[in-house]
Order: sequence, then C-alpha cells, then structure tokens
Amino acid sequence: MTTEARPRFPLALTIATLIALAILIALGAWQLQRLTWKTSLLAKVEALQAAAPVPIAPVLAALSGGSDGDYVRVTANCPALANAPYLELYGIRDGVAGVRLISACRLTTGPYGSILVDRGFIPDTETGRPPVSDEKAASVLVTGVLRAGDRASFVTPPNDLAANHWYSRDIAAMGRALKAERPAPTFLMAETPTNPDFPALLPSPLPAEISNRHLEYALTWFGLAAALAGVYVAVLWRRRKS
Repeated sequence: MTTEARPRFPLALTIATLIALAILIALGAWQLQRLTWKTSLLAKVEALQAAAPVPIAPVLAALSGGSDGDYVRVTANCPALANAPYLELYGIRDGVAGVRLISACRLTTGPYGSILVDRGFIPDTETGRPPVSDEKAASVLVTGVLRAGDRASFVTPPNDLAANHWYSRDIAAMGRALKAERPAPTFLMAETPTNPDFPALLPSPLPAEISNRHLEYALTWFGLAAALAGVYVAVLWRRRKS
C-alpha cells in the first residue's frame, strides 16, 4: 500500500513573498510619513500666500536660535546683486529644463555674514546670462521666501564645481565657491526680479497649488501588499488541494 506524498512546503516562495511584502509595506509607511510632511507644508504655504514680508535679520536671528525659518517671506537688501557672480543649479520649471542662478547676498546685520539667493530660472533655450562685474552697482531689495532646500538623494548627480554644474543645494560648498562669508543655513528664493533688464531670468513666486497624492500612493502600495498576500494564500491552498 502506497501513500501519496504531500507537496513540500514552498520555502523559497515564502521567503520571496515575505521580502516583497516587507518592501511594499515599508513603501506604504514611507508614503504616510510623506503625507504628514506634505500636510504640514501645505499649511505653511497656505498661511504664506497672503503674508507680508518682514525684514530678514530678525528671522535669521531666530533661526540661529533653533526656530523654524522655512517658508517665511522676508526682504533683504543685497549690494550689487544684479552683477554678482553666480552658480548654475540644474532645475526644471513647468516641464522645461534649465538652470537656477545662485548668488551670495552680503548681510550687514544679524548672526550671519551672507545668505545664498536663488535669483530665478533660465530655460536651456536661453544662452544669455546676466552680466558679472566688479563695478559698484545699486543694491537690490529682494523679496522672497526662505527655503531650507532639497537634500541630495542617491539619484542626484554629483556637483561639478569645475564646470559650474550644480545639482544639489550644498550651502557649504556653494558658499565656498562664491566666497560668501558665514552663509546662513537656508536659501532666499527671490520672488521679485534681481535683473529687470534681463527678463529671461524668471523669479520664483510661491506656487499657487501643490499636489498632495501621498495617501493615494500609500493605498496603492498597501493594496499591492494585500494582493500579493492573497496570491500567496491561494497558491498554498491550491497546493494543499492538489
């Protein structure tokens, strides 16, 4: 009398499924964290839409004391900003590739000696650039928003200092390249023109609308995890019945 052998437990399939489930659940949890961050960001942006600008010195003083200076509208008087040296930071605006010009604004009051100013965006179709010279020029009153800037990720190309090609907002490295004195740990995103005679340089007004689809993304990852678990259970059930 022979007994029918039971199907062996699919160890390899189980391990692969558990690894895939862990990845999918981790991605869903990460999107929930991003949802919390984006909700807070949108609240700041909404409050900022109608906020009047304030002088930059007290804001930076509070920032040096540990306060959150992200998304604060300020004004700064920047000597000779229109013909100041600049770095070219890769950027995309409305689906168009180009560069953002980063210059140093010297500060005469407050805890920092300077702040890096994002003067605006120039599309790749524009080959011209604002003038750079040592000639004394009038100060430029800049109104803009303080931003901490996005950190480089594992997919961000390395900055090429020799070619003046920048891909991440590295304040320390940018400050050294611009010879900026004690730069503040934040960026000033100019909302007003720094070069009215060069209209191709587009300032960075606060976006009127910022998408928030992180809950949708989280549900997608969790849904894929549930589907994978269902397929795995179905496979075990089928093997058990066979």
